[in-house]
Amino acid sequence: MGRPGLDRRQLLAGLGGLTVAGSFGFAALGTGADALASGADTRVRYWNLFSGGDGSNMIAMLDSFREANPGIEVKDSTLQWGSPFYTKLAMAAAGNRAPDLGVMHLGRVTGFSPGRLLDPWDVGLLAEYGVREADFNPDLWKRAVVDGRLYALPLDIYVQLCFYRRDVLKKAGLLGADGRMVPVTSTDGWFALLEEARRATGKGLQTIGLWHNDQNFQWWFFVAFYTQLGGTWFDDTRTEVTFDTDKAVQVLRFLRRHVTDGYADPGFGGGAGAEQFINGAPFVWEGNWSVPVFDGAEVDYGATPLPPVFGRPATHAESHAFVLPHQSDRGGATNEAAHRLAAHVVRHARQWAAGGHIPAYTPTLSSAAYRKLDPQSEYVSAMDHQATEPKVWFAGSTGILAQRVGPIVVSSTTGSADPRAAARRMKNTLGRLLAAKNPMDGRTAAQGGAAA
Repeated sequence: MGRPGLDRRQLLAGLGGLTVAGSFGFAALGTGADALASGADTRVRYWNLFSGGDGSNMIAMLDSFREANPGIEVKDSTLQWGSPFYTKLAMAAAGNRAPDLGVMHLGRVTGFSPGRLLDPWDVGLLAEYGVREADFNPDLWKRAVVDGRLYALPLDIYVQLCFYRRDVLKKAGLLGADGRMVPVTSTDGWFALLEEARRATGKGLQTIGLWHNDQNFQWWFFVAFYTQLGGTWFDDTRTEVTFDTDKAVQVLRFLRRHVTDGYADPGFGGGAGAEQFINGAPFVWEGNWSVPVFDGAEVDYGATPLPPVFGRPATHAESHAFVLPHQSDRGGATNEAAHRLAAHVVRHARQWAAGGHIPAYTPTLSSAAYRKLDPQSEYVSAMDHQATEPKVWFAGSTGILAQRVGPIVVSSTTGSADPRAAARRMKNTLGRLLAAKNPMDGRTAAQGGAAA
């Protein structure tokens, strides 16, 4: 790959303080087995991090592939979500024991040392199996490219949404003729809407749940609204912090006002927002993975991207993507089968959309079947207005950036820190991270080759 390898001993030293204990346990899913199934010529070992409803939907798509491709046996394994998954995947790739196919959050790909721990996709081979760059949102595809090569094949985007109860908003006069929440394009308009909804809300219920004391959600919300303001993080060379503290203060004050004005109750923490929403609270900001939960509770609800209160539509988005963990001998029938499997799942993601995710494959988004999904069709526009974390090694879902900056946002939202002081701390933290070295390969963001 043009770069020196990274062995298991070096990787363990580089991972340093990352949590390794307990990272090697996993449960097998599907019908895979150590021996090839009867009649199968090729086996693909596939690691993923999907559990619950996502796990069930993935199994259904894998079974569909098995039925259509009897000559390929898929041995799928589900590992523990989060740091344990990434630790195990990195060590397997460094030790030449990697699976043939894996799943990662797209925001983590840049930090996973593409070219050392990940192999690039053969875009020509993907095209043979019906998946081409033209089938994807250009910005989403660009995020998957490092040093001019495709290192991730997006399966979806998943986004933060504003869920609303139609019954409460109808009572408050906040539904349009189409049965959807009236549009809001300013902070004053948003808080006026919350005030009207509060008057129609039952006693003992907060107006909105927004995970005010959760570092990940507060970080995701910050990213969305900071992007609406046109905020930037670093220059193109990844050597200078361009974070705008004035814009950050606007966002931090906006988030904090939900608590200080009594719309979000400090007494409710964690997942209480979703529970309150089911019980009659008018709003909750949640990820699209809550769609099956609210469907199961038989709530009359809708869901839109986070409101464009700063004038520019943008809602936080991350993506599940297929990757090729590094193998020194990658190639041949097994590699071709891995490409075929990933392409099949991406092209047949209608089942995946049932879990609330927005399929990355645009022909699926434009299909009549997808357009009939409710509320998915209401927030599909989020694909064109993605607010993502910067493309640096320390970003990505639950990554170091969220761990370091998320608590600062929480401190401002909950009132323990002044927004302007919090914004300065955020900028200082970004500066330290920009100068830090990636434990995967010992390089800083500027040295990491993130150019698309």
